[in-house]
This record gives sequence, structure tokens and C-alpha cells, in this order.
Amino acid sequence: MFTGIIEAVGEITELKPQGGDLRVRVKSGKLDLSDVQLGDSIATNGVCLTVVDLPGDGYWADVSAETLDVTSVKSWKTGDRVNLEKALTPRTRLGGHIVSGHVDGIGEVVWRRKEARAERFRLRAPDHLAKYIAHKGSITVDGTSLTVNAVDGAEFELTIVPHTLRETVMGDYNAGTRVNLEVDLIARYLERLLLGDKAAEPDSDGLTVEFLARHGFS
Repeated sequence: MFTGIIEAVGEITELKPQGGDLRVRVKSGKLDLSDVQLGDSIATNGVCLTVVDLPGDGYWADVSAETLDVTSVKSWKTGDRVNLEKALTPRTRLGGHIVSGHVDGIGEVVWRRKEARAERFRLRAPDHLAKYIAHKGSITVDGTSLTVNAVDGAEFELTIVPHTLRETVMGDYNAGTRVNLEVDLIARYLERLLLGDKAAEPDSDGLTVEFLARHGFS
């Protein structure tokens, strides 16, 4: 688990395709790896990756075909900058929100504008994630815990202060940039709980307006 508070910005230095999946080397920058061991998890642009080798200036991780299918990892290139966060411990301050490192989908930056000293971004989420994104709710973008300032269908807006722009890869974003999105963990579990016994049915349509109406929600 993670907090969504980025500890460092790293760099992709090597990519090795291996039989349908990928091995990636990340230069960890100022991230302290002194307490990291093989098998530990590091969120890399919001993707929970397992450390398989520690060459000294960073780490190697294996990326499965499943992860390549549902994240922006498949578009990474050597030289790309990535947000880094080590897994939380019982003594970690939970400054962001509870983040699993399991990406729900890929979003896209629609526009970026100055707003006083901050910058405002509009992003578009996949349609199936729109129901989980709420005004003043939390969302994780490339591993960064952020607050949603506005919602319009599957699009949402974020106001990013100068510190976050400096300390994360958000400063690199432009219209068209593809980003990893993880919606709020509590929202996902709440949807599943509201389904009740219906959750056990195969090929369930999930939580729909019709389902809620039949069960007294209006």
C-alpha cells in the first residue's frame, strides 16, 4: 500500500522485452534505497512494481503482460521521468489517501492552464471510471494523490500547486499526455458491497441506476 505522496522522481534507463512481458530498470534519483530489499514494492508512476534486482543507483522490476495491457508502462521509453514512492510502513504519515498501486485505467490530459501561481489541469478518464470520480474526492494520477476540483462527465479538473509541479512528473504534462489512474479504494469496495448477493452472479452488470431503484435508492 502507498499514500500517493511522491518521494522522488526517477528515470527509466533500460527496457528489456522478455517473452511477452517486460523487465525495466529505474534510476531512483534521490529516493533512499538503503532500506529496500529484493521483493519490496515501489510505486512507479502509480504502478506497484516488485524489486527484483538492486544495481546500486536504482532497481530492476518485472512488468507482467496484464500490467502492460492496463497501464501506460507499454509506452515508456528510456529517459522518461517517473514518480516514485516506497510502500508505506506502520510509521508512515498518511498524508495523501490509501493507494494500492493497482491501476484502474489510463487517462489523458485534455488541457493545462495557469491559475495564479498554480496550474489547472483537465483530464479525461475512461468512461467506466467516471462513476468513481467525485467533486472534492481523491484520485491518484501517476501515483500522486490529488483532490478533484471539478467533474464534468468523464472529465475532471485538478489544481496543482508549484511544489507538486516541481516534485512530480506533472510538470512534464501537456495536452495528450497519457496517465495512470487509480480511483478511490473505498468507492470501489462500496460499489461491491451495495451489490449484496448480486455480486456473486456471473456476468453481473454491476451497480446500475435500475438496480438502485429496485432496492429503494432514489
